[in-house]
Amino acid sequence: MKNVYFLSDAHLGSRAIPHSRTQERRLVNFLDSIKCKASAVYLLGDMFDFWYEFRLVVPKGYTRFLGKLSELTDLGVEVHFFTGNHDIWCGDYLEKECGVILHRQPLTTEIYGKTFYLAHGDGLGDPDRKFKFLRALFHSHTLQTLFSAIHPRWSVELGLSWAKQSRLKRVDGREPDYQGEQHEPLVLYTKSYLKSHPDINFFIYGHRHIELDLLLTSKTRMMILGDWINSFTYAVFDGEHLFLENFIEGETEL
Repeated sequence: MKNVYFLSDAHLGSRAIPHSRTQERRLVNFLDSIKCKASAVYLLGDMFDFWYEFRLVVPKGYTRFLGKLSELTDLGVEVHFFTGNHDIWCGDYLEKECGVILHRQPLTTEIYGKTFYLAHGDGLGDPDRKFKFLRALFHSHTLQTLFSAIHPRWSVELGLSWAKQSRLKRVDGREPDYQGEQHEPLVLYTKSYLKSHPDINFFIYGHRHIELDLLLTSKTRMMILGDWINSFTYAVFDGEHLFLENFIEGETEL
């Protein structure tokens, strides 16, 4: 039985990450290290800091990462790509060229007899009205049509600059710390959702850039995956157990 892997929030291409080339190489090295051990890889959003597909144009760069995704799918590994709040404007390029399975909404799926609820996590229980407004705006088909009319020279520049400023507004460029079980929006959302969906065994999210492994009931756990900027964390499911791990090149066995 091969493993199933989960990771999120690499924010590739971010102008606020000084070690971006090293970061991409480390991500690619990790994917290379698991290519013969994985039956599936779930990328739970914000793998790119900004991504927008025009009809005949996609952003430059990311060649090592995109090539590795293509190699994985060519080997028969399922690669599931979830859009996050930074890379929501995916078209069909990743599906057609890299062979990934694209998800724009949370997914409930069975893996080795266990039920998983998988999502990036943005918009789930978040009380921030400004964020909700911007999220709705960015999902607007009208806005996307207008944005497509801008030359990529300016539109991609705008997107990357916006994403950079958004990150630099945070202390040390990091997300806020874990707010505790009684206040963390994703935890509150998950507990509420679990009441009407008690058969789910694992909830896994990205988005928050924190590492969390929380037992909700005797048979239900919730994880937040950290990130691939500073933590280089991922979850692995071997068919019986779910682990949250750090990737240290040359030392990771799972």
